[in-house]
Amino acid sequence: MLNLLWLGFFIVAAVSAVAQWLLAGQAQVFAAMVESLFAMAKLSVEVMVLLFGTLTMWLGFLRIAEKAGIVDALARWLSPLFARLMPEVPRGHPALGLMTLNFAANALGLDNAATPMGLKAMRALQELNPRPDTATNAQILFLVLNASSLTLLPVSIFMYRMQQGAADPTLVFLPILLATSASTLAGLLAVAVVQRLPLWHPVVLAYLLPVALVLGGFMALLTTLSAAALAQLSSLLGNLTLFSLVVMFVLVGAWRKVPVYEAFVEGAREGFDVAKGLLPYLVAMLCAVGVLRTSGALGYALEGIRWCVEAVGMDTRFVDALPTALVKPFSGSAARAMLIETMQTQGVDSFAALAAATIQGSTETTFYVLAVYFGAVGIQRARHAVGCALLAELAGVVAAIAVCYQFFG
Repeated sequence: MLNLLWLGFFIVAAVSAVAQWLLAGQAQVFAAMVESLFAMAKLSVEVMVLLFGTLTMWLGFLRIAEKAGIVDALARWLSPLFARLMPEVPRGHPALGLMTLNFAANALGLDNAATPMGLKAMRALQELNPRPDTATNAQILFLVLNASSLTLLPVSIFMYRMQQGAADPTLVFLPILLATSASTLAGLLAVAVVQRLPLWHPVVLAYLLPVALVLGGFMALLTTLSAAALAQLSSLLGNLTLFSLVVMFVLVGAWRKVPVYEAFVEGAREGFDVAKGLLPYLVAMLCAVGVLRTSGALGYALEGIRWCVEAVGMDTRFVDALPTALVKPFSGSAARAMLIETMQTQGVDSFAALAAATIQGSTETTFYVLAVYFGAVGIQRARHAVGCALLAELAGVVAAIAVCYQFFG
């Protein structure tokens, strides 16, 4: 599937570039596409430089957690749930605890912490894979849930809105929470249908219903806070949780007689090896995304959508927010640029800017996640992972637009 997608990006980009040349007389598009190839290759290396430090640090702390038994304890606690959702993963396997830490970090908006935990979990699942080049059901479920972007505290979106002068930076908090919940639910249901997972099993419900109740209570509590208090709580809770994890790993490791320094260095060395192996996959995906964007194919798609929306008599205000939605599956930095551009051109509190911010906070860079997580373990056949992840992405975008119409008219 990834082979076809990668090839498709270049074919669509080529067709779009030829159309610009022959129909619009823009022969310079080919030079721009070649320049984009080199720029994306350079960007891949820059991304890897940032990942090197993050991966080595967090995999160092995770090695302490492993040797201290924290990961095993989480795995045992979640074994009844994952035994139904991932029956091929043995009860108590370390991957279960690592996945839990990854989900928790994503929910709190701690992206730098979530990625190393997720890569560690994917490598642990790969140890159980009888066909190393093909994704297992467990790896697909983990990746789709990861790509569905369940985020309780979208601190980065608040920051972007504040930078652009929004009077109430946290205005989109509740819309993002509702949209990201829809995205995660769609991803889980899609994988459950394909893999025939028993979501209605009493054990599964016993785990999921309390989470839903806590989420509902959390939403009810936060809607009573002022914007300033909510921003402060979001920042405090995220950073406090992150530092508490570090302290807990180190203290529990010391209590369990783990040589914490040696364990950290051992894990950090593994993080260096993991980061080094990601570069070819990042170069391949980012170069394809770069030529697709530079060719003008994205602009053609946007105008086509606007024409279709007008043809059926629907409101077209949300179309101006779609650049963020269209590039988000491919590139987080491109989507962030689209969001900021929409805020600047349309106004930070315009409907288009509010919708774009909600989309940015409730969706994920699906193809980047696929490239990084599957690339880290050498998986080439993604099976139904792409389809389920894109369905979750689509659900997040549709929910974001619908929620924004409900909240902002």
